[in-house]
Amino acid sequence: MRYIGSKRLLLRDIEKVISTHSDGSEQTFLDLFAGTNIVGEHFKKKYTIISNDMLYFSYVNAKAIIENNNILTFNGLKRIGIKDPFVYFNNDDNIKPTGHYYEEAYTPTGGAMYFTVENGRRIDFIRDKIDDWLGAKLITETEYNYLVSALIQAVPFISNITGTYGAFLKKWDKRALGKLVMKPLAVTNNYRKNRSYNENSNQLIRRMDADIVYIDTPYNSRQYASNYHLLENIARNNKPVLKGKTKIFDWQELRSDYSMKKRALQAMEDLIKNIKSRHIVLSYSNEGIIPEKELIELINMYSTVPAEIHRIDYRKYESKVKSKIKGLNELLIYFSRQDDTEKIRVPNVKEEPMVTTWNPQEKQKYIKSPLNYIGGKYKLLPQILPLFPDKIVTFVDLFSGGANVGINVSADKHVFNDMNYRVNEMFRYFSHYTPDELVEMINKKIRQYSLSKTNKEGYLKFREDYNNDPDPLSLYVLVSYSYNYQIRFNNSMEFNNPFGKDRSSFSQNMEKNLRAFVDKLNNIDAEFTDVFFDEYDISLLSKDDFVYMDPPYLITTGNYNDGNRGFVNWGEEQEKKMYQIMDSLTNKGVKWALSNVLEHKDKTNVLLKTYINNHENIYVEHLKYTYKNSSYNTKRRFSDEVLITNYDPGNWRTDRLF
Repeated sequence: MRYIGSKRLLLRDIEKVISTHSDGSEQTFLDLFAGTNIVGEHFKKKYTIISNDMLYFSYVNAKAIIENNNILTFNGLKRIGIKDPFVYFNNDDNIKPTGHYYEEAYTPTGGAMYFTVENGRRIDFIRDKIDDWLGAKLITETEYNYLVSALIQAVPFISNITGTYGAFLKKWDKRALGKLVMKPLAVTNNYRKNRSYNENSNQLIRRMDADIVYIDTPYNSRQYASNYHLLENIARNNKPVLKGKTKIFDWQELRSDYSMKKRALQAMEDLIKNIKSRHIVLSYSNEGIIPEKELIELINMYSTVPAEIHRIDYRKYESKVKSKIKGLNELLIYFSRQDDTEKIRVPNVKEEPMVTTWNPQEKQKYIKSPLNYIGGKYKLLPQILPLFPDKIVTFVDLFSGGANVGINVSADKHVFNDMNYRVNEMFRYFSHYTPDELVEMINKKIRQYSLSKTNKEGYLKFREDYNNDPDPLSLYVLVSYSYNYQIRFNNSMEFNNPFGKDRSSFSQNMEKNLRAFVDKLNNIDAEFTDVFFDEYDISLLSKDDFVYMDPPYLITTGNYNDGNRGFVNWGEEQEKKMYQIMDSLTNKGVKWALSNVLEHKDKTNVLLKTYINNHENIYVEHLKYTYKNSSYNTKRRFSDEVLITNYDPGNWRTDRLF
């Protein structure tokens, strides 16, 4: 996106300045005037990023690409038949009249020429639809910010302007006549708890600290709020009254002191004296509102080291053409404001040595999932795994759950698929760390909230913090202290499992399971996908691949198949779709196996029995097992657990039914 003062071309220079002074222990990077978040995005690969900007559209973007670490699944939209919101918005057939605010504000309909009428209508529809989806809880807050930011990123490409929105062109620029196209945003996962703020930087710095602080204040009289009022309006979508020929809202509360000659120096001094950081890098122009000499004198007044000045030839926007103005330079000024004053740090974790109660023991035959997953097949592994093919190229666990089966299968490649993206997100996180590193981070979380078998208040505070800002590591620690070690969400996808008083903790046994699981995970070619089972693309599978299915059971009811907690329920429709997939795999020559129950508590899976009897070369193995950790305990009543295959396992007796 075109943005005045963008630092895209200065990224390497900024990094060089920081690397010269850093010692490798730095963890947090605070971008105080983030703009398009180009700097934060660049350094996200290395640090925990704290992004701030007074403009709301910058904040929304930071929520989407800085604070967010994940590829979004939009599972709520999939439930209403929208597999991809970008495909949906880019299809002209879906664009229906909903309102006319942006059309009447920014197109010839209202006497302006920022957009064509057609694009104005697209913006009206898209922006209102995103709000509607959020209100109907079809998208999460993160997905909301991601879509709004994607819209804002698309707008400049069809805007009839010279670079900012201070005015529109009187004649149509060629690119403004094109169609608005929504494109997904790239997201880097740094597996850190990044933060974004929408505050006055001078106020934020009074309560925020970081190892590295980057400052890029405005340095001329152009107010960003007035130059980007249109984007700000779309981001907020509160549809204020617009005034004047340029169609601008009242932006006075967004006015920056740094763009005012009488206030800039005072604002800069207030900012600098309140920073407490080891490394500070300030971007400024040698011909900015604050004279260079006064700026350096101010910095040296507060810096604990002499200011280090780097001069870089000024370049306009993203062109490589040097400015015609002689002597115009971009200044990169390095200084330090180390201080013993205690402030809130991000992340707020006290560094302590790792504590562990784990003692290596003889390896068990099978690896157990680090999660207590309802319906998990760990106890059935000795019966199931010998029935699988000897040679598997790609193993697809179509309903992977806690991954008990997949983690124990020998294959060249493993695909773990489950619609519960929170669990897969956790496993992806695990795959980037060693067992020692994970245990250390877990213990830090435990110490931070004083978690124990008896501290209910600490658990509830931890649960509240997690629901406000979910992250994979916290979910695992939360599960470790929850009732019966189980994962449970409400319809808003908030974790709501109660405290496991006197029975749950990150025990030695849990640590043992986690270590073994992660060690194996780090040594296999693993891919995690988060789609509903019928959305997984089986077209690339071949006869050397193998698909294992352990779906919710049609004739049982657990909290994973009841249609609540943001997930799709399991009923006859889903059961039949699965049979169609099984047929498609068979037709391709791909072997598959299905775990299920034929009989359960006086109920019969008639659909499954009919499927078996109507198909040739279907083999059924009756397993010996009763669930003791589930809501549908079979201790007193008969349950016929089976493994069904489209090939002859050979080693076990196989039966045709009836």
